[in-house]
Amino acid sequence: MDGTSVKSERLLQIYSRLVSGDVLPKKELAQQFHVTERSIQRDMESLRCFFAEQGLRQDIVYDKGERGYRLGQPALPLLNNSEILAVCKILLESRSMRRDEMLPILDKLISCCVPARSKRAVAELLANEKHHYVEPHHGQHILPGLWEIGQAVQEHRVMEIEYTRMKEPKLVRRRVLPVGIMFSEYYFYLTAFLEDKTTFDNPDDLFPTIYRIDRIKSFKVLDEHFSVPYKDRFQEGEFRKRVQFMYGGRLERIRFKYTGPSIEAVLDRLPTAEVVTQDEDGWTVEAEVFGKGIEMWLRSQGKHVQMSLRNLQKF
Repeated sequence: MDGTSVKSERLLQIYSRLVSGDVLPKKELAQQFHVTERSIQRDMESLRCFFAEQGLRQDIVYDKGERGYRLGQPALPLLNNSEILAVCKILLESRSMRRDEMLPILDKLISCCVPARSKRAVAELLANEKHHYVEPHHGQHILPGLWEIGQAVQEHRVMEIEYTRMKEPKLVRRRVLPVGIMFSEYYFYLTAFLEDKTTFDNPDDLFPTIYRIDRIKSFKVLDEHFSVPYKDRFQEGEFRKRVQFMYGGRLERIRFKYTGPSIEAVLDRLPTAEVVTQDEDGWTVEAEVFGKGIEMWLRSQGKHVQMSLRNLQKF
């Protein structure tokens, strides 16, 4: 064998033993393969470089206690090309942040999560959409306060917020009990209960108020805690199934006739929807929903939806 073949054979044997869980003393390896300990060090570096080039989340470490080399605990695998492309496309389509917030996130995802050999290809697939990315019109930075609000939700801490309503330019001050952060159609939202429900239009409403986070002009997380019994906890996933366009309100059951081309689009839009009957004209659908958002969506379907408001049944 020539020198290159000998080294390749040596690297394969070392790798095979590492994968088997062996701890390999440097001196022992040098004696076995009739090379210097310095050569063994270079072999380990060659294997580390190979792992990095192949996108393998693995490393070779020197165990001082065992006095030898071994494989470290495998790290979580990188996202594959399809996964990272899907995540980045979803982020771009969300248009949820300013350019100076969105683009660095995409760059970090590609840098940290894509195998080295695929970074350029993934970056090129996203380049055009990144270049033409359209920011939300509100122009507000979202990220600086997002984690602090999330911590308030997790720790059940009262918040004071100053909020601008869509139709009223003046600031509204509220003390709220934050219970969730949600995202829907371009915007992040804080879901929270009013501490003083007498200021609310529906003081008996059992469901939280929804605040667009970009309209919260200032907030303060207080050292006051509130308690929520486990059985009464707010569940974002269940709420999301029943809310449209993030319009709150009372829980309702609706029934309508759909005569459009795709019932799948309706069932995907309304996760609680069930087809009650089907005939040659279309589908009769029932669903549980919150508030006025559903009325907006139904009217947007034009002639494909047949219903009247008297079909709305209050819970």
